Amino acid sequence: MGDGGFVNRDTGLCLVRERVANENLVRHMLATEAIMGALAERLGEDVQRWKLAGLLHDLDVEQTAESMETHGTLTVQWLREEGLDDEEVLQAIAAHNPANGSVVESRMDRALLACDPMTGLITAAALIRPEKKLELVALKSLKKRFKEPAFARGARREDMLTCDELGLQLDEFLEIGLTAMQGISDELGL
Repeated sequence: MGDGGFVNRDTGLCLVRERVANENLVRHMLATEAIMGALAERLGEDVQRWKLAGLLHDLDVEQTAESMETHGTLTVQWLREEGLDDEEVLQAIAAHNPANGSVVESRMDRALLACDPMTGLITAAALIRPEKKLELVALKSLKKRFKEPAFARGARREDMLTCDELGLQLDEFLEIGLTAMQGISDELGL
C-alpha cells in the first residue's frame, strides 16, 4: 500500500457522502464494506484495505449510470486525484465492473465482484419480511431465495457463485455476508 493521501475510512466516508446522493446506494456501499471486511478476516487478508475497496466501489455510479463502460474507472480517477495510491484497492474497484474492460486478477478483485450483488439479495430478503429486519433473516431462507431467479433479479447469482474461486462454498459465503450486514443493521436501517 502506498503512503500518499487518504486511505482511511473517515475520509472515504466523507467522499461517499459528497458524491452519492441516493441513500439506498450509500447503504449498499456500507453493506459491501462490511462484507468485504468479513471476507478479508475469514481469508486472512488486510481487513482495512478490503473494507475501503467495498466502501468506495460505487462512488461514481450516479455519474456513470448511463455509460456503465466507465463505471469504476471514474472512481479510480477520482481516488487517484484524492491521493489514494493503493493499486490493489484501485484495481478491485475497477474490476468489479467487467463492462469497463477491467479483468479480475486478485483475491480482492474476486471478493468485490462476488459480494457486490449479495447486498441486494440480503436486503431484499429482509424487506420481504413483515418486520423488515436483517436480524430475522435466516441463512436457510436466504439460500432458498438465492435459488429463485425472479427474487432480487438484479443480484447477479453468477458473480456470487465465483466465491468458490476464493475457496468458499456458497453456504459459507452467504453466511459471512448475512452476518456482516446484520452487524451493521442500524446503519443500514434494517
